[in-house]
Amino acid sequence: MNFDDLVAFDVHVHAEEPCCTHRDDGYMEFQAGMASYFRNPAGRDGMLPTVEETAAYFRERKIGCIIFPVDAERETGFRRYSNYEVAEIAARNTDIMVPFASIDPAKGKLGVREARSLMRDHGVRGFKFHPTFQGFYPNDRAAYGLYEAIEEEGGIALFHTGQTGVGSGMHGGMGMRLKYSNPMYLDDVAVDFPDLKIIAAHPSFPWQEEALAVAQHKPNVYIDLSGWSPKYFPPILVKYANSLLKHKLLFGSDWPAITPDRWLVDFEKIDIKEEVRPLLLKENARKLLAM
Repeated sequence: MNFDDLVAFDVHVHAEEPCCTHRDDGYMEFQAGMASYFRNPAGRDGMLPTVEETAAYFRERKIGCIIFPVDAERETGFRRYSNYEVAEIAARNTDIMVPFASIDPAKGKLGVREARSLMRDHGVRGFKFHPTFQGFYPNDRAAYGLYEAIEEEGGIALFHTGQTGVGSGMHGGMGMRLKYSNPMYLDDVAVDFPDLKIIAAHPSFPWQEEALAVAQHKPNVYIDLSGWSPKYFPPILVKYANSLLKHKLLFGSDWPAITPDRWLVDFEKIDIKEEVRPLLLKENARKLLAM
């Protein structure tokens, strides 16, 4: 990947379509709920892009990306998109894609073994965790074996934080509990794994100040700006983006729920200093990934 040729680098891109030949029971309703929340048609039948289609979209726009599935099999019953398949496809698109994987910490030692294999032999650079979707507190010691493996292999841990569109407006919120995604729990992880690079994903509503505090206090914690149109960013987030955290905030879209096209247009309209824009759009990610 030639970073100099890229317009931007998106650290938050989903591989959504199931790896099997059909969608699992309930998956259509889940994706329809997501489409309604984000006001786009991505979740409708036939509308979720494949990883190859995602690569083509980003290549056309000269935007690099991190792509990952989410392993929430235990909580949802939806079969995950194979980490190995995502890594294999990303390996055919290294000019534009960096593969991350996802493993539910509840998989225990089996998950740790898979994580090491993915990083050592399949080019995976990090892991996506979704505490609300996966049903765990990030500082649960049961997850620490997985964090230890990621830290030792030089990987990155990306955590969903704040409210989520997953299950929003659905019966019982589809069983999703928002409490798990308070970014303050990442403070424990950052202390116990000081060499693990951590990304707190999304403006962390309703815990925005907690996220800013953790990222400011802990050198190994970053924030990605995905999942929200920039026009909805709270003023305190914009203030920190222009000052104390200008080197620790990262562009992310949340594709396919929010497209880079939409995000970047709205980003142009908010009050970010001109000298800060390239940091958020690309340079901070380049440094984090050492590319």
